[in-house]
Amino acid sequence: MKLDESLLSHRFTERNGVRLHYVEAGEGPLVVLLHGFPELWFSWRHQIPALVEAGFRVIAPDMRGYNLSDKPEGVAAYAIDELTADVAALIRASGAARAAAVVGHDWGAGVAWAFAARYPELYDRLVILNGPHPARLIASFRTARQLRKSWYMFFFQLPKLPELLAQRNDYELFRVALRDDPRRPGAVTDEEVARYVEAWSRPGALTATINYYRAAFRPASLAGSGKLPRIEAPTLVIWGEHDRYLGAELAAPDAAAVPNARVARVPDAGHAVHYDRPERVNQLLLEFLRENRA
Repeated sequence: MKLDESLLSHRFTERNGVRLHYVEAGEGPLVVLLHGFPELWFSWRHQIPALVEAGFRVIAPDMRGYNLSDKPEGVAAYAIDELTADVAALIRASGAARAAAVVGHDWGAGVAWAFAARYPELYDRLVILNGPHPARLIASFRTARQLRKSWYMFFFQLPKLPELLAQRNDYELFRVALRDDPRRPGAVTDEEVARYVEAWSRPGALTATINYYRAAFRPASLAGSGKLPRIEAPTLVIWGEHDRYLGAELAAPDAAAVPNARVARVPDAGHAVHYDRPERVNQLLLEFLRENRA
């Protein structure tokens, strides 16, 4: 299903002096879509039209630091408290009492997990795409296998060098990752890559987005992520099995931390499962959202 951008409204809201850009479409129960690194709202191009056609209202922000949203200076501006408060502000700005669902992929999944634990009054259901529960991710760093997969997270702790490497040869490192991750040929077109390059090229964007990783590895952040409150809401984890960054064993959260979770594995998909197998992801997402609806 192709995205008709003429049906999208581009809006802004502000929280504590940081202006957040988001697109909005459709009418009905609210679904919030949180993109990953290094992406933007456009990452949900396959899901937005399916959700709108199914009778949902969609908000897909550029997370702070990305694309058209503000890029506050300093690592502390990207702490998980700030990121989750942004999601809460978006829901409140929408006029909805709560979201029917919050959906996150990659870094958006990390924010969604933390938001779900901290703001249970603001959503009904949680959907995660290839993003482990933070406690499970932190525990996985004790294994050599996951440390090898997560090498870039530690590289990003260096000052300036990651930004210099990322922008070399017209963002070749990111462009190659974007094109090579999906197992489906042609999953990301040249025209679509250009949208990402435009977002990466905005002043301050590289440092802002890499600061997510720097903030996450501050000792206080690591300690907090390992002790999130229990998430009681119904939770669906959709996991592309050929994830080159995260081991498949990380898909299922600990039942004590997320007792109402289920995992749907997509065997022929990579980390960007919603690019790779959009029809399957949309089917799983809509079936989950429709459960027990009056």
